[in-house]
Amino acid sequence: MVSTTFRELGLSAPILRQLENLEYKTPTPIQAASIPLLLRNKDLLGLAQTGTGKTAAFALPLIQHLSERPGKSPGRRVRALILSPTRELAAQIHENILAYARG
Repeated sequence: MVSTTFRELGLSAPILRQLENLEYKTPTPIQAASIPLLLRNKDLLGLAQTGTGKTAAFALPLIQHLSERPGKSPGRRVRALILSPTRELAAQIHENILAYARG
């Protein structure tokens, strides 16, 4: 079953508030399929067309994991490496993650 709201995906209240501020209404298919798995620390390989919300699909769980572990030692905290084929796309991903993480 595909979730129809971000709340159903298991995201934290601060992230849900920021998504509301950004006027995100409903998750896209890639987000609905990915977010619950990533929140459960599962590995994932996802493919979707441009403009379908892939950045939010991986960034929102990452932000949630980071916010849940503020005092952990450096060797045991969440880490991520985000690869991008172009500098422009890397800058876009960076801007989106900053927007999702506000608040």
